This record gives sequence, C-alpha cells and structure tokens, in this order.
Amino acid sequence: MTAATLPAAPASAQPERTKQRVLELLKRHGTLTAQALASGLSVSVPAARRHVQDLQEQGLIEARTERPGGRGRPQHVFGLTERGEAAFPKTYSTLCVDVLRHVEGLFGEGAVMQVLGARSAEVAVGLRSEVPDDLPLEERVRHLAERLCGTGFDAVVEPGAEGTWYIVERNCPNLTVARQYGELCASELDMFVNVLGVPVTRDTRIACGQGTCRYRIGP
Repeated sequence: MTAATLPAAPASAQPERTKQRVLELLKRHGTLTAQALASGLSVSVPAARRHVQDLQEQGLIEARTERPGGRGRPQHVFGLTERGEAAFPKTYSTLCVDVLRHVEGLFGEGAVMQVLGARSAEVAVGLRSEVPDDLPLEERVRHLAERLCGTGFDAVVEPGAEGTWYIVERNCPNLTVARQYGELCASELDMFVNVLGVPVTRDTRIACGQGTCRYRIGP
C-alpha cells in the first residue's frame, strides 16, 4: 500500500476527528509510515507526527520497524495496539450470548454456571500461581486489580475499615453478557475468593444499573 493510494481527509477536519482518522487508516491498511499517514490525512508530516505522538501516549498505537515487502531498508511504521483495536466495534459479546443461550437450551439452566465456573476456576489457578498466599492481603488485592485493568475492567483498590480492602471496577467489558447471564458475575465473585483466599462480598453491580462493581475483601 503506497501513500498515493490512501484516501484523503478533508482539510478542515478537527483535531479529534483527525486522530480518529489516523486510527481508521491504520485499521484499514495495517501499518503505515508517518509520510503515508500525512498523505492520507492531507496534512504535513510534522502535523501527522503530532497526532501520532498523542495517540501513542494514549496507548492506542505503537511504533514498529519493518522491511517493505520483507526486503529493503527497514522503515519506521505505526500500527494499532490491542487497546487501539478495541476502539472499533466488535461482535464478541453477541457471539458469547448466543453460545450461552445454546448451552442452556441443550444442557439445562445449570450448564451455563458450570461452563463459566470452570473458566473462572482455570483463571484463578493461573492467578494464584502468581500471587503466593504468604503475601500480605493488600499486595494480593493490588495484583488482582492490576490484572483486571489489563482486561478492561478499570479496577482500583480502596482501603476499608478493620483490615478490609475494596476492588472497585469502573467499567465492565462484558456488560452485554452480564446483563443477560448473572452467572458471569457469580463466577467472577467465586474467582476472587479462590485467588485471594478470604471472604469477598459484592456491594454494587454495573449490570444492575449501578455505577461500579464494588467488592469488599477481607474478614
């Protein structure tokens, strides 16, 4: 793909729209050089680089080094990160709901909890291998919250009274599924208990219309 083949954006595009256009170009064409992006945006190369830098700071795109066609002199190109890919609509949630609906229809109501419970148990085994039981509870809670952030939950840790802690999830990337299958939230709660080895209760739930999923952790 050469710069000359990229569609040009209107010169009057606003900065945020221009940044969105950068993401769209990278989604459509894969990796591109700053020069190719500038041509596609109808802006100067320095202007394109400013937009690229902003998007890099937001974690949406990353710089790479590639050889054109696998040969020739290496060149710096830019491509979407996993977070950048997530900015585009996906149908995963619809697929997941359809699969769970068929599981329930074929094997009965309890089958959905069995499937999701098995998945959570598997995740818990992996996490427990990373978080030894002899670590202080705060460290285990913070490690779990960090892993949750990595999967889109935007989790933060808050101290509570008498040695308790809270994990507060400010986003639910599985909201479409959770609204139709409460078993998903139940399996998440079980996973927290398995990983942390202490009582965990949920005070609020996004799938029920509340602003966060708030978990109380500790005795």
